[in-house]
Amino acid sequence: MHLTTMIMKFINKNAFFTLAILPIIAFAQPQSKTKIDGVAAVVGDYIILDSDVDLMFLELKAQGASPKDFTRCELLGKLMEDKLYAHQAIQDSIVVTDAEVNEVLEDQLSQMVEQVGSMEKVIDYYKKKDEEDFRSYFFDIIKMNKLTSQMQKKIVDKIEITPEEVRNFFKEIPEADRPIFGAEMEVAQIVIKPTVSEEEKQKVIQKLKDLKNDVLVNGASFFSRAVLYSEDPGSRSNGGYYKMTRKTPFVKEFKDVAFSLNEGDISEPFETEFGFHIIYIEKIRGQELDLRHILIAPKVADAALKEAKERAETIRKRILDKEINFADAAKMYSDEKETKNNGGVLINPKTQEPRFELTKMDPDLYSQVSNLKDNEVSYVMKDEDRNGSVKYKIVTVNNRTDEHKADFSKDFLKIKELALKDKQIKAIAKWTDEKIKETYIKINTDYKSCEFVNNWAKK
Repeated sequence: MHLTTMIMKFINKNAFFTLAILPIIAFAQPQSKTKIDGVAAVVGDYIILDSDVDLMFLELKAQGASPKDFTRCELLGKLMEDKLYAHQAIQDSIVVTDAEVNEVLEDQLSQMVEQVGSMEKVIDYYKKKDEEDFRSYFFDIIKMNKLTSQMQKKIVDKIEITPEEVRNFFKEIPEADRPIFGAEMEVAQIVIKPTVSEEEKQKVIQKLKDLKNDVLVNGASFFSRAVLYSEDPGSRSNGGYYKMTRKTPFVKEFKDVAFSLNEGDISEPFETEFGFHIIYIEKIRGQELDLRHILIAPKVADAALKEAKERAETIRKRILDKEINFADAAKMYSDEKETKNNGGVLINPKTQEPRFELTKMDPDLYSQVSNLKDNEVSYVMKDEDRNGSVKYKIVTVNNRTDEHKADFSKDFLKIKELALKDKQIKAIAKWTDEKIKETYIKINTDYKSCEFVNNWAKK
């Protein structure tokens, strides 16, 4: 088998593996089963039921995969791998605390409820008696998945690769099979935001104070006020509701205020990059908050919009006239704090590197940069987010590389990553073979004819 083929199998396997690490919620009506909770296999201390295989089938189907892409034998093999990892994690004294599991459980549960609208629908889908039964069911799944992921991490964590190993890996790939890397580029931008008047800010602050007073003094419903007045599209229809821990990816100002409040409190109006908020703390569960909030963004006057656009046009002209380069202009004038100190260079959120592959780029960003030549500066563009906030920006691209076959000197970091993955594949395969030999495994006769990738039958 060629190494590149192995790599693709590893990548595909990892994509498949991720599906099993955290439960994927597929809210389709479960198909009727001819066999309920029959035992499909036993791996160490873990039992795999036929219903577990059925659920994984539904989950993958809901994600858009075709039933032709996998078989029940492959699904069972994947579940057996997970159970082998979890079983060995316990043997190796890897500890997963109840607090860790509960944190993931609450986050997953919030996503499920938000997706379908109520806890009752979630419980009904999983055919559980009540919320307690459902939580117990998912607690066990999540704990097993965390054991699985930590065992995997332990296997590959200490694996490193030397430059010589990378070179040998690359040499072993036949010329015809060497990977093709897509066109890439660096993207930088300068963002100019219109100035909001102090008068307009005070109007919004007063409006939020009036809403707070309406709830506290007049007994109005915070839920209904959020539905009527909040400008947060992510929570408005649900009465401004969010479930939050300190790890929830909200802006710092929002979290600081939320965690300073007691249950039943409503905050004073405060500002974030999205506008002004008030927060109502509905419930506190240890380090987790049930809260509702109302967001109102100050309106920007037409004159401020015009002034911001003119400022962006002036900056662009100064760059074109070579009075200042793009990076220095970003540092001096850009209103985007995340990029200005880096000369306006954007970081790819998927790779955390300052390069974007054209075929994998966000469609909006692609439309802005695809026709730009290296160091060409775009026209001033109006950009409006989903909250209706308007800003103006100019964009440039640097260090473009066209689609090309892998070159060792130019693509060393990418090749190193592939080589490391290949080394991890071999380490995992070796570990799996060894642990299968020493672990109790039993497979139901219905699956005896399966041709598994691993030697589960110990032939």
